[in-house]
Amino acid sequence: MDMYAETILEHYKHPHNYGELPEKTIEHKEYNPLCGDSITMRLVIENDKVRDIKFVGRGCAISQAATSLITDEVKGKSIEEIKALKRQDMLDLLGVEISPARTKCAMLGIKTLKLTIYQYLINKGEKLVEKDFKINDE
Repeated sequence: MDMYAETILEHYKHPHNYGELPEKTIEHKEYNPLCGDSITMRLVIENDKVRDIKFVGRGCAISQAATSLITDEVKGKSIEEIKALKRQDMLDLLGVEISPARTKCAMLGIKTLKLTIYQYLINKGEKLVEKDFKINDE
């Protein structure tokens, strides 16, 4: 087993930033109907930066490990930095080849994160455009 596969298994068995976040600023839940994976993400946002982030979820090793990895990556980052994240950033964090059938699993965490941020911005009264919601490198 290579180092990257071990990393995924480690994040699946012992996910970082897993649990409740009672003082959350915003929360959002996403569900992948193709496989049944789900993620609920909670963020504490201060001065347009993610001060804290937690998630709860269930699903395959890829979806849960990817969510653990992305939560590590964005803690302390600004909303603008998170909005700029792309699909390739998530694939780079995973570090393993993801089959087309598993791509939705791998992207569930970053999709949930971005939609949580967008919900926060909408709640603040900001106007967003469709391109803001993309995670693909289009």
